[in-house]
Amino acid sequence: MNTQQQVQDCLDFIDASPSPWHVISTLEQRLQAFKFQRLDEKDDWSFTANGRYYVVRDESSIIIFVTGHKDLTAHGFKILGAHTDSPGLRLKPNPVINSDYLLRLSVEVYGGPILATFSDRDLSLAGRLAYRDENGKIASRLVRFEQPLLRLPNLAIHMNRSVNEDGLKLNKQTEIPLIIATTTDQQLPCDQFTSLLTAATGLDSKQILSWEFNIYDTQKGVFWGENQAFYADSQLDNLASCHAGITALLNDAALQSGNTLVCAFFDHEEIGSESCKGASGSFLPDVLERITLTQAIDKQGYRRALANSLMISADMAHAYQPNFPNAYEAGHKLCVNQGPAIKINANHRYASTCLSEAAFMNICQQAEVPFQKYAHRGDLPCGSTIGPIASSKLGIATVDVGNPMWAMHSVRESAGVLDHGYLIKALNQFFVAM
Repeated sequence: MNTQQQVQDCLDFIDASPSPWHVISTLEQRLQAFKFQRLDEKDDWSFTANGRYYVVRDESSIIIFVTGHKDLTAHGFKILGAHTDSPGLRLKPNPVINSDYLLRLSVEVYGGPILATFSDRDLSLAGRLAYRDENGKIASRLVRFEQPLLRLPNLAIHMNRSVNEDGLKLNKQTEIPLIIATTTDQQLPCDQFTSLLTAATGLDSKQILSWEFNIYDTQKGVFWGENQAFYADSQLDNLASCHAGITALLNDAALQSGNTLVCAFFDHEEIGSESCKGASGSFLPDVLERITLTQAIDKQGYRRALANSLMISADMAHAYQPNFPNAYEAGHKLCVNQGPAIKINANHRYASTCLSEAAFMNICQQAEVPFQKYAHRGDLPCGSTIGPIASSKLGIATVDVGNPMWAMHSVRESAGVLDHGYLIKALNQFFVAM
């Protein structure tokens, strides 16, 4: 695929994945097309040389790996880390608010979204539900409402005269419930929200036990700008990085490189990664250790493998927006379509060190990919990634990188077409290099 095709594939990937649980389903379809075998953590594992495997934890974190034929203790793991979640709004357990002839759904803020960007958008619901199947066992099912179902109408400027001077500020409790219906006889009774779910799934309401739902924007991803130099969609942070990683992996040169390759895509990065399936949990250490155990590598050999490993933490970076020059470090302005950024922070909000930084620079040079370096403005708090978290867990040399993007954590984000192709090329070089 050329770069334009790769970005269109990325937009298709994102549009098919309106929640972290849908991300895993979309990834599984791609992996199965390349004959990857799904493993269960409850089972004993056994591998073949150059085998292709993946394991899922709680339906929204996934670790994908290829067992190479090269000596693992000497060559280590080549690990690409990213995350499946994005900041936004999540539905509360008892969501229906019935007042003033309207039904609204109560939502909770997940992570740090730009709340104002959710107003006046065509929103809907996507996620998973837990239910009791015909055998009495608890099962789960993905649910997505394709049509615009919800809306957060803005307050007219006549009632908020200072909005253009002060900005749109929304109270997280009282001003973000989403309108779904009017209360006429034809609408759902307010205590029967599950009727929506039964209509969508065919399940009986008595079977449905609980749910987790994202609020998502139904507008599809698009190219924009002169010569379609840019692209826009929801969840570029960080599904664009997940797409770049899986595209780089599902390549004959990578799959046949003989290296032990790992893509670890975690949920819960946006809320601190402290969970059983987050980067701060045991998921990645558990899988890496089991990979070595199935190859009869002892504990000392496992530690040697970790010491010989390199991890790239791929998470989107802040592109320079010249309308807001005072938000950026003057000497570190990231330019869109000028290559991925190496992210550096003296307080280790990013995991990069001068050695891991140099390793990625070398990868880019081998791949003939331009790169940039990013440091955050000193008087603004710096965000973080899974990089420092996973690196500290494992003791693996790690570099934080990411493609420049505008409007991070907006419901509608933008980035450069060329950069996506550059990152895929660099990650592929990482996977195939000796």
